Amino acid sequence: MPSSRIALLQSSGRPGDAVKNLEVIAGAARAAAAGGAGLLVCPEMFLTGYAIGADVSRLAEPADGPAAEAVARIADEHGIAVLYGYPERAGDGARVHNSAQLIGPDGSSLANYRKTHLFGGFEREWFTPGDTPVVQAELGGLRVGIMICYDVEFPENVRAHALAGTDLLLVPTAQMHPFQFVAESVVPVRAFENQLYVAYVNRTGPEGEGASAFEFVGLSCLAGPDGTTRARAGRGDELLFGDVDPELLRASRAANPYLRDRHPGLYGSLH
Repeated sequence: MPSSRIALLQSSGRPGDAVKNLEVIAGAARAAAAGGAGLLVCPEMFLTGYAIGADVSRLAEPADGPAAEAVARIADEHGIAVLYGYPERAGDGARVHNSAQLIGPDGSSLANYRKTHLFGGFEREWFTPGDTPVVQAELGGLRVGIMICYDVEFPENVRAHALAGTDLLLVPTAQMHPFQFVAESVVPVRAFENQLYVAYVNRTGPEGEGASAFEFVGLSCLAGPDGTTRARAGRGDELLFGDVDPELLRASRAANPYLRDRHPGLYGSLH
């Protein structure tokens, strides 16, 4: 398989303005495709903004709603897959999930993931946690998995993806100060201990007011199975490119014994 180039959109867009954020996605998709990327990954809740309070409910849409249709048109126009975060209205409409949807380069929906580990009082107030830990899709010869922000901080969560064969784990995030060590240290370790690539894509700058005010730290990265950071953004808006090398993945998995040396029978207490 050839190397797969991906683009990471580090931005907070315009919180509360889904129309403007769709324009940002369109511009980023155009630039990413021109740069040779086959996949564009956007941050957590990029469609609407993260720290938007009651607007979470007002702006929530079903997985097949107008925003999904708009992203599908963008993906199809530029021939690039797009992962975007959004508030998903589900079921009878009473439940809202913090979700991320992967749209294929032909505009088809490949996967939709609902965040399973909600962070802090803000998320617990407005969202219902998902109950499916491993969501995957096949894209460009890779098995792609999805989780959101806080999910990646639970080692069992990422290990489940490793055991399910995920090659590239997409993690749209809203990582805030003072937890930047997650982007700097935890994410590369997760990639190494599970022998997969992790694309961790963050928001930037201040957002929200009062108790819901956050300072997002950027530092988006593509971490490789060898534990190295293959690409790293700064603190501001940026379209970051990185390559997922299947040969490096194969060689690293052959050399690293973590998954082969596990003793699952010893881990029953984890349940």
